[in-house]
Amino acid sequence: MTAAEFWRQVFEIARKDLKVEGRAGEVLSITVPFGAVALLLLPMAIGTEKTMLAKIGPGMFFGVTLLFGMLVAFRQSASDTQAQRELLTLLGIDPAATFVGRSFASALLLLVFEVILAPLTVILYNPPLVDGWPWMLLIILLVALGLAFVGTLAGAVTAGVRTRSTLAPLLVAPLSVPLLISSSQVYEGLRLGRSIIPWIVLLLAMNLALAVVGVATAKPLEETSR
Repeated sequence: MTAAEFWRQVFEIARKDLKVEGRAGEVLSITVPFGAVALLLLPMAIGTEKTMLAKIGPGMFFGVTLLFGMLVAFRQSASDTQAQRELLTLLGIDPAATFVGRSFASALLLLVFEVILAPLTVILYNPPLVDGWPWMLLIILLVALGLAFVGTLAGAVTAGVRTRSTLAPLLVAPLSVPLLISSSQVYEGLRLGRSIIPWIVLLLAMNLALAVVGVATAKPLEETSR
């Protein structure tokens, strides 16, 4: 398969998943409101002292993003049935292209989720604007992409398993810990004037590792799920 054909398949898979989400509307109508409610209720549980809220605001944002973003990333692969997977095989779709396309679609939905919640976090927690804040835009993108890779990979690993809805989150949660720690530490590094390069490198390395593992195992996982 040529590179052009591979990326055409990636585009078609991503477009299919986004069309399905466009019809269902679960991200905008369900996941985003629940994420917003979580950000709203957390200050009531831990107190309303302004200094403390400003300090924990970014961490809360990334925590809620990972918690609810996990549902977004996993739903994209969990919605596939055995018949749909067999149809993709009969159409000659490369399993690696399916993994990449589905991951890109999930990452785009997660970016929408983050972009909507970010202003709400600023309003509710009023975190200090740090020097070098544009770096946070890169971090938001890397978190969305990393969580999309994790969710898609977990969906592929648990495909065909009867208890996949329970098992997949157990796989996603520990793999998401480096994303949460790195993203929070980047903000803290910017706030305190420390180096953020190691944390950015960790995020990049994890995204690369997840992408390589997902592509390399796509074919074997497809065969075992039949």
